[in-house]
This record gives sequence, C-alpha cells and structure tokens, in this order.
Amino acid sequence: MKAITIQDGIYWVGGIDWNLRNFHGYLTQRGSTYNAYLIIDEKVTLIDTVKYYLADEMLERISSVIDPSRIDIIISNHVEMDHSGALPKMAEIAPNAEILTSPNGEKGLPLHYGHLKLRAVKNGETLPLGKRTLQFVLTPMVHWPDNMFAYCPEEKILFSNDAFGQHIATSERFEEEYSLDIIMDEAKKYYANIVLPYGAQVKKTLEAASPLAIDIIAPSHGIIWRTHVKDIIREYDKWASNKTEKKALIVYDTMWKSTEMMAMALYRAFEAKEYHPKLLSLQHNHISDIMTELLTAEYICVGSPTLNNNMLPTVSAFLTYMKGLAPKGRKALAFGSYGWGGQSIKQVEEMLASCGFEMLESLKVQYVPTAKALAEITEKVTNAI
Repeated sequence: MKAITIQDGIYWVGGIDWNLRNFHGYLTQRGSTYNAYLIIDEKVTLIDTVKYYLADEMLERISSVIDPSRIDIIISNHVEMDHSGALPKMAEIAPNAEILTSPNGEKGLPLHYGHLKLRAVKNGETLPLGKRTLQFVLTPMVHWPDNMFAYCPEEKILFSNDAFGQHIATSERFEEEYSLDIIMDEAKKYYANIVLPYGAQVKKTLEAASPLAIDIIAPSHGIIWRTHVKDIIREYDKWASNKTEKKALIVYDTMWKSTEMMAMALYRAFEAKEYHPKLLSLQHNHISDIMTELLTAEYICVGSPTLNNNMLPTVSAFLTYMKGLAPKGRKALAFGSYGWGGQSIKQVEEMLASCGFEMLESLKVQYVPTAKALAEITEKVTNAI
C-alpha cells in the first residue's frame, strides 16, 4: 500500500472500502473510499483519517512516505466516524500531534472518543506549515454542524471533506483516469442522498469559496477533481439551486398489478405532455437510486395499494426516507388501488403534502381498474399537468 502523489510533497494516503454496499440506507454499489491527505512540509500535516477498520491501510500508505510518528498536525474536517474513526490510533502513534478541528468539532469529537488534544480553528484562520499554508473555511451543515474545508493557496487545492465526493472504490485517484459519466452519476447520487437537505448552506459555501483559486478539489470520498473542477462546481450550484427538468417519477409498489396498471396510465399522461416519465417499482429500484432521479424531477407520483389499513411497507419506507432528505418545490400525486378501506391513498397524499409539495388530486381505483378507468386516469392527469 503506497501513497499516491497529488502534488510534490502532497499525497493521498486514504483507504479503499471495496465491500461497502450500504451507507446509512444509501446503496453504494461501487463501494467507497475514505480519503486522507498527507502534506510534507516543516510541519507534517495529515488532513482527515479513515474508518477505524482501514486505519492500518492508511498507516501503511503514510509509512511509504514518512514515519507516522513524525506527524505534527492532524486536521479533522468532520466528526463523522468514516473520517474520524482512526483519530484515536493516530493520537497514540503521533502523541505530539495537535488535532485541529472546527468549534463544533471540538464539541463533537470528545463525545465520540473521549479526551483528545484538540484546538478549534476560526473561519478564515490560516495555519503556516512552512512553504505552504492552510486556510480554514467553516461549512456548517454541509452536511453536519462541524464540517469545514481546508484550502492550500500555494497549491490551489481545496480539501473539501464531504462536499464534491462520490462513493466509488477504485485504485484510480483522478477523474481523468476513470469514467467521467460514472463519477458524475455517483456525485449526483451522493448529493441527492447526503447533501440535498442543505441546499441553502451549499449555496453559501459556494459563495464563500468563489474567491479561492482552485485547481484541485480533494474530497473525502471517491475521486480527486483536477480536470473537471469547474464542471463539478457548476453541477453543485445547479443542484443547490433546485433546478428541475421536464421529468416525472412514478414510484409505486403493487400487490396484484392493479396499482401498477394505474402507474402505466400515469406514464401515458406524462408522455402525452412530452415529459420524460420514469416508472420506478419499489420492488426493483432502491430508494437511494430513486432519490438520485428525484434531484432533477418536477413531478413525483407515489402509488400504493392498501394492506391492513395501511400503505405497503416499501412505500412507507420510501416516503420516510424522501421526507428526511427534504426535496423542495415539486408537484406530487398520490394514487393506488384498494379492496374496501382504501386508507393507503390518503396516507400517501398526507405524507407528500407534509413535504410541502404542490398536490394534484389523488387517484384511487377499487380492485382491478377497467380499460375505461385507466383511460380516464390518463385523460384527467393529462389535463392537470
């Protein structure tokens, strides 16, 4: 395990999590990396660490450059344990190292690990390392209260922690070495499932970072940006601005295909209005992949039959997950079939309305919809959108 050079004297020394497939309910089909960065200067500095079970991998990479005990400073940009998990071990190996973090990090790290030698930095504070300096930019709620960036003006590198990251396990470190389409898709999925609730904070962070000359973005997950820096910043600005496309998601589960037949009727309505509809069965699509599609969708239609006076558990789980990620400014419709009670449709409607969406009239059909009922659904929705 060797360090990878980013610039002369600056190295990637993180860990690769090849087998990660679930991150807080977010399906990570491509695994992930936990990126840590080593700066060799008059003061040897480590920026972030890795999950606890990859600490030895990180140490092996550091050791390929320098004795880890010689580290003078450890920057903890974020308290969350996928980035701070190796801090206790590093504190033992480099007992003289000072750990710098944000004011909220100074509060949060002891609640995870007990006593550590910490110092909080201020927004805009600079740290001389020798021929280089680091400047700290506090970025609260992107996506925890303690988040911050570290910026090296001499190298024009932004160590962005969770911003601009992607869950990808790969031995390639830079975006020109990997498929850009995959990187952008994974960056979009990361934003939709991690950062989406904090669009206003992202906009403020982008404004705060706009005066910085940035040639390289070194995030804490996935690929390092150096060829398409402007492209990923532009995408973040678009996502944070909540710009939608002429796209409609039809998300549903079904028992005896009746609700699925209704979903197809909705599809025809959106297609007639030249939208790009997507049929997304919850039996075959993971909720985190649906959220990635929702990031740019104008409409969200959710359907469920009634089971035991309730919506299906898969639909309930999706709606709970979506509400927590707080997408704004969408238009929504509830639909479903039922046998006698029909409670599910009202429950779906109430959940969608609680998200603040503009609601279309809900649709329900008893038992199996006839061809006439399906045609009426298509006509009604076509006229409503």
